[in-house]
Amino acid sequence: MSTKAETHDSRLDVLKWIVVAILVFVGVYGNHHFAAESVLYRAVALVVLGLVAGFVALQTEKGKAFWSLLKEARIEIRKVVWPTRTETTQTTLIVVAVVLIMALILWGLDTLLGWIISKFIG
Repeated sequence: MSTKAETHDSRLDVLKWIVVAILVFVGVYGNHHFAAESVLYRAVALVVLGLVAGFVALQTEKGKAFWSLLKEARIEIRKVVWPTRTETTQTTLIVVAVVLIMALILWGLDTLLGWIISKFIG
């Protein structure tokens, strides 16, 4: 019994994805076809088509899994301990200082090696 239900859901999912693809195609073609119309009208139409396509996509198994992933990610983001402004500034200054020091070391090494090579060649 569950195999029949899974096959039926799978067929419906394929149909839903076809509807999503058609909606996207209609949006792209309509935007091109009505290029002479106001950008506002085209933008509103694209937003509406996008919302409808998104709603249909969320009705599929993959869409439900994606929505679940977004909800779980939001929960995890709330658990993150973000650095304070002072910590961020200090870390940024350390990174800039290390980059400048490495740039000077590499510049000096390049100049030295260039000078050595020019003595052998010249």
